[in-house]
Amino acid sequence: MTQGRSIRLFLVDGSPNGLLTAEIMNWTGHVLAGPRTRLSELVQRPECGRTGIYLLVGPDPENSLRPYVYIGETDDVAKRLKQHNRPETQGGKDFWEKVCLVTSKDQNLTKAHVKYLESLLIRNAKDASRCRLSNGTAHEYVNLPESDRADMAFFIEQIRTVLPVLGFDFLRPNPRPSTRVEAAPQSQTMTSPLFTLEIPRHAIQATGQEIDGEFYVLKGSLARSEWVGTERGYQALYKQLVEDGVLARGADASCLFAEDQAFSSPSAAAAVVSGRAANGRTSWKVKGTGSSYGEWQDCQVSAAPSPSSDEETMGRDAT
Repeated sequence: MTQGRSIRLFLVDGSPNGLLTAEIMNWTGHVLAGPRTRLSELVQRPECGRTGIYLLVGPDPENSLRPYVYIGETDDVAKRLKQHNRPETQGGKDFWEKVCLVTSKDQNLTKAHVKYLESLLIRNAKDASRCRLSNGTAHEYVNLPESDRADMAFFIEQIRTVLPVLGFDFLRPNPRPSTRVEAAPQSQTMTSPLFTLEIPRHAIQATGQEIDGEFYVLKGSLARSEWVGTERGYQALYKQLVEDGVLARGADASCLFAEDQAFSSPSAAAAVVSGRAANGRTSWKVKGTGSSYGEWQDCQVSAAPSPSSDEETMGRDAT
């Protein structure tokens, strides 16, 4: 069973669309995030005068499914953000709409630490493949003592825990279920059984699995060779996956998933496989049983004990 975590969020100006800070108990890190429209207020914060790492995030004009991200480090965050806020003709960056910076509450992060963190974050972002990086090739920074590297490994794990809570998902690990080794420990991963979706008249068969709240269609699955539904809904998603090469044109009237692909829901996955709108709760079947995704999920919910039942049991045991 996974262990819960407590994250303290603070709305600096009381607005959910304003500046936000985040901290974890027993972690020296401090996270500050906000929209570019509030940059004049953000750079006045004391955190911006410290050594830290920062992330600039905006939409990717080449891919609507993923963000465009720049990861950097500096001794003076405020000064660096002011530089990035300039027009691109003056050395700035135009693409970003949000900023997130990570500093230390005890101010013990040194220049060497943040250079090391920057290189790790760039590597993690590339491995996760959930964003397009504005950075060039990451510099491998290894000039840290062994003890410091261990401290930074813990530090970056906390960053990867906090950022998704703030809406920055691009560092979340990509489990790639079709290549996972069965013997690998999975205690930290919520994994469903395998599901299948079949369209016999088009010789389509796809395999899916739900992992940590995302529904994956596995590499090697088949999908319709073209979108045949109405020009709305998941059509844009289908076209983007074709452009990205995730859906590769096959020799017959179908497309092949060239890699595992995560979807926000079973219905989004079913729509791409079917080439039209589809109800994923009924389309996906538990492999080997024929039960639908919806029936499987209902069984999970029905089998879960309610708090009242636990309290009644405890009361009977006490008597």
